[in-house]
Amino acid sequence: MSTALELAQSLIRCPSVTPADEGALDVLQKALEARGFKCTRKVFDGDDSDAIDNLYARLGTKGRNFCFAGHTDVVPAGDVAAWTVDPFGGEVKDGRLFGRGAVDMKTGIACFVGAVDAFLAAHPDFDESISFLITGDEEADAINGTVKLVEWCDQQGEKFDACLVGEPTNPKYLGEMMKVGRRGSITGWLTVYGAQGHVAYPHLADNPVPRMIKTLDVLNSRELDQGTDHFQPSNLEITTVDAGNTATNVVPAKVSAAFNIRFNDQHTGSDLNKWIEDVCAEHAGAHDLKVKISGEAFLSNPGKLANLIADASEKITGKRPEMSTTGGTSDARFIQKYTEVAEFGLVGQSMHKVDEHAMVDDIENLVRIYSEILSGYFVSS
Repeated sequence: MSTALELAQSLIRCPSVTPADEGALDVLQKALEARGFKCTRKVFDGDDSDAIDNLYARLGTKGRNFCFAGHTDVVPAGDVAAWTVDPFGGEVKDGRLFGRGAVDMKTGIACFVGAVDAFLAAHPDFDESISFLITGDEEADAINGTVKLVEWCDQQGEKFDACLVGEPTNPKYLGEMMKVGRRGSITGWLTVYGAQGHVAYPHLADNPVPRMIKTLDVLNSRELDQGTDHFQPSNLEITTVDAGNTATNVVPAKVSAAFNIRFNDQHTGSDLNKWIEDVCAEHAGAHDLKVKISGEAFLSNPGKLANLIADASEKITGKRPEMSTTGGTSDARFIQKYTEVAEFGLVGQSMHKVDEHAMVDDIENLVRIYSEILSGYFVSS
């Protein structure tokens, strides 16, 4: 059994459902220290957020610093009875590794470690630096994880020359897709106020629902853009509308809605926020609006790192991955402020699902791909 597979099993057996760590970072730290990495644990917290344990590890003190980034926290297992295996058992069955985090993304971290082993075995005189930037706060609010850890690294003079995030980027097969950017995300929560009354006497009431409908229609009807060479068109999705009214003969006093915009780099969160505020001011009447910008759109213009990943994938799998910006947000949005970043990992079809699993063959090939990337970065360049 390979080092990567064994380490992945050990990590999966730590039920680190966000924000709990449950020993996952201890397992990884022990593995990295055994390989000569200097490890630093940083716990960050805030008044309204959970304290989160994070790990920064570095092998070497000079030269270029190639960083592997990822997270050990996972989403809940859900209905455990629906699983055919223990979601935190790390069981290998029929050529698959099962468990929560098998895809997203404990196994990716284990493959980082396996790749370091393979690279150092081939290059025992290596004298530059490899680092790990690992958080326990990616699956939830991402407040006390990577965003603060990269800030801390910067304050300590820890510079990254390139960073590979091991998220499961491939839709159907290994080598299909990598990420060279991500769309931004902004969420709005809108409450429109009126005056409760009897539906038979509308002149004595003020129905907020029509004003909410008008406001949402204006927001939803705008074509934000037509996309770019690297990004699909931005889109707004209304996710809920609720007056909390169980009576059909009562005009409600208020109605609430929520919506999310996934936007490309033709917009900024602040510009969209201003547009939302203006629309609500014009159409909503008395209202409260809360807006949260979870991340800005970014594009890491495909350069050295992206091409190294593509070359390595093509060499090992025979397939050259599409350079994409699709999907949700990731912690790459925090790292891109400091260095060139790209994402490449396992097949994501089963992530967050019952019986999450990764193919053992894919795990072995991902180790080879990551090792090739290190060789291409440090030896061939």
